[in-house]
Amino acid sequence: MEVDMSVEEVLEGIRRLNKVEENLSKKKVKKSHPQLMKNALYYFSDWEKAIDKSIS
Repeated sequence: MEVDMSVEEVLEGIRRLNKVEENLSKKKVKKSHPQLMKNALYYFSDWEKAIDKSIS
């Protein structure tokens, strides 16, 4: 898998989405921001862990 974002860019992208979106469900983000999802799953074992890391 080829990534085009750093781990910090992924975390910042999730933080930005969290500010404007009410729902950060995997299904919704995968559809609306597929590149962010792809990169997040490269760095983290699952979407929930990526979200947790971005807000900690």
